[in-house]
Amino acid sequence: MKFLYDLFPLLLFFAAYKFYDIYVATACAMAASFVQVGIYWLRRRRFETMHLITLGVVVFFGGLTLVLHDSTFIKWKPTIVYWIFAALVLGARLFSDKGLMERMLGAQISLPPRAWGLINLSWGVFFLLVGALNIYVAFYFGPDLDPETREKIWVYFKVPGTLALTFLLVIVQAFYMTRHMRAEAEDKPKSATDLAAN
Repeated sequence: MKFLYDLFPLLLFFAAYKFYDIYVATACAMAASFVQVGIYWLRRRRFETMHLITLGVVVFFGGLTLVLHDSTFIKWKPTIVYWIFAALVLGARLFSDKGLMERMLGAQISLPPRAWGLINLSWGVFFLLVGALNIYVAFYFGPDLDPETREKIWVYFKVPGTLALTFLLVIVQAFYMTRHMRAEAEDKPKSATDLAAN
């Protein structure tokens, strides 16, 4: 349920684009981001960093898109958000002995430090690469195509495309975590109860 809640502005952007255009979609994404942050605060009495970052970027670049009637700005928004996330994920180790992913998931999942380091690095690199890929699709892919087709390709990359890439990384990491969790459980010394059972 939280996953769909986090995707609410993105899904509304896609739906609005399908029925209207990039400018209506941008306005819907901006409004949805405000609603998302507001509902989260009303329910939890606190803000989530990811929501605030996304809200700030979409309001700035979305506002420029609507005021100047130029979709170039909203096309930069995913890259800026992804690169901010990459900086947070990769830079967290400079100020803490734990990576950001370990701080977020460490209470629920027990993994060796090396595994956490690789997971943290993979998310940071993923955000960097997807941010760069967004620039390519938005501004350099299909130069011979008409502007409307290029814009549609970018929208489909932004919503189904990046979601598919994210799901793929999550699945790969789930298998990786499971393997290391199993190995760590096997390496733990047996308790007196376990020994007695044998």
